[in-house]
Amino acid sequence: MALPLIALIQETTGGETTGESTSVIEGAADAAQQIPEQAQRELGGIDESFNNLFGYMTSSEFISDVVAAFVVIFLALFFYRVIVHLIPRILKWSRPGDEEAIDANTLARIKRQDTAITLLRNTLRYIVFAFVALFILSIFINNPLPATAGATIAAAVIGFGAQSFLRDIIAGFFILFENQYSVGDFISVEPTKASGMVEEFGLRTTMIRALSGEVIYIPNGSLIGVTNYVSGQQRFTIEVQLKDEETAKHVLEEIKEGHELYLIPPRLVNRDETPGGGPRLRLLAVVLPSTAWLVEENLVERIKAAAGEDGLAADPLVYNVDSRNVRRLRDFIPPE
Repeated sequence: MALPLIALIQETTGGETTGESTSVIEGAADAAQQIPEQAQRELGGIDESFNNLFGYMTSSEFISDVVAAFVVIFLALFFYRVIVHLIPRILKWSRPGDEEAIDANTLARIKRQDTAITLLRNTLRYIVFAFVALFILSIFINNPLPATAGATIAAAVIGFGAQSFLRDIIAGFFILFENQYSVGDFISVEPTKASGMVEEFGLRTTMIRALSGEVIYIPNGSLIGVTNYVSGQQRFTIEVQLKDEETAKHVLEEIKEGHELYLIPPRLVNRDETPGGGPRLRLLAVVLPSTAWLVEENLVERIKAAAGEDGLAADPLVYNVDSRNVRRLRDFIPPE
């Protein structure tokens, strides 16, 4: 086939083809002849691989490996369920009964126990998954060391690409180590502005439930600030200065409504007189964290509406101050 092609080129060029061009053309012709043979060998190799794979998947060895893998998975799930069931029973062994009084220290211990339960459950899930994956790998591969080494290299490569995952794990460790919050605490996080009660804490994520019922999963590495409402409530004092006793009666009647949304409904805690001789009321209201609007907006507007434009001696004053913290801050102020 190559000789007629060379002769044709020689006739076209008038017989001036040199020896160098002739060798190039011959090499191209040989390569063209080798392409079908190479393609046939590659197709034959693919076909042989499929035949070997099909033969292995239909062999008794593969079926026994699959059965062994299912047995491993079943035993791992059984072990995981048993341990998850026992962990709360062990850690809750020394908890006080429902009829016993719970003080602040006991409540803090209960929160730490709940945090440990959710953390151990979350960590155990990762450990069981890794153990099952390596065990199944050793079942299907007779010599798992090369495959394990390859998996280690792949894990290292993935680790460089999964920096956010590693950042979440590290952040979760420091949150736990520094005891920033526990299960049962009411927190508000930045920058997402999400707030709610911590229901589950893991090394990678924190699950909180908002007051409206939504469940929010927040990666630990994305938290740049956390506000922990340690007491789980916000106490507000409202000072109302009025001009006469009739207006005070209207205000006290008004604050008795809408108590469902308050932890402690608005109530009168002190009553005296203003410098002008009118009644001055000090009200106390306790709400859930993140619902300060109940007092700062809703309650204030209701008081203004009940007093009327001419009944108020001054606008209601709302402040949120914990007397215990005030005393603690005074200890840091040097005496004059």
